[in-house]
Amino acid sequence: MQKSRNLEVITGLFVSALIISNIVSTKILVLGPLTFDGGTLIFPLTYIFGDILTEVYGYANSRRIIWIGFISCLLMSLTFYLVGILPSASDWTLQEAYQSILGVTPRIVLASLLAYLFGEFSNSFVLSKMKITTKGKFLFLRTIGSTIIGQIFDTGIFVIVAFAGMFNSNLLLKIIISNYIFKVSVEAIMTPVTYKVIGYLKKTDNMDVYDSKESYNPFSMK
Repeated sequence: MQKSRNLEVITGLFVSALIISNIVSTKILVLGPLTFDGGTLIFPLTYIFGDILTEVYGYANSRRIIWIGFISCLLMSLTFYLVGILPSASDWTLQEAYQSILGVTPRIVLASLLAYLFGEFSNSFVLSKMKITTKGKFLFLRTIGSTIIGQIFDTGIFVIVAFAGMFNSNLLLKIIISNYIFKVSVEAIMTPVTYKVIGYLKKTDNMDVYDSKESYNPFSMK
């Protein structure tokens, strides 16, 4: 597996955006006509980083980092749960507040992890295949097209698993539609920035991987 001096930085930013988005997803926001969970504000960055990883470093590196993100969020969820069930200090009066915010985080993280695995792997797969088909041309089609596919899985799975039974069906549908529109729009708006970052990384790291011989097995660690 090829290494690069910038890969660690992208990995750190990717995992940070993923963890933060899971924590703040406990709040539902209204922004103009859109209704979505708070994590939607930052979660689109994980798809942008995912596009960068696959485009520059290839599916194998992207796959490894997707699993790093999965393990990191699982650890976070288990920690929140353990801290929540342990006895509180006698003079600490914020247990109810802790449970009301972080107490639901394990369910949200479970939803996020399932959605994340389906979404990120489909995003990476589509972008990688499109890169081979287009012979490296039309980057904007690859980044936006892969996000359109990936977010179908990500948004639908996340909202249903995280909030079914908590909100009525009308609100769930509003959240799904709002999340999807917002995330895909952010990807499209950020395309010029994505172009510059990808161009910089390809030049400085001298890497531009084509996955012509990749098996695309999501469980392979090769």
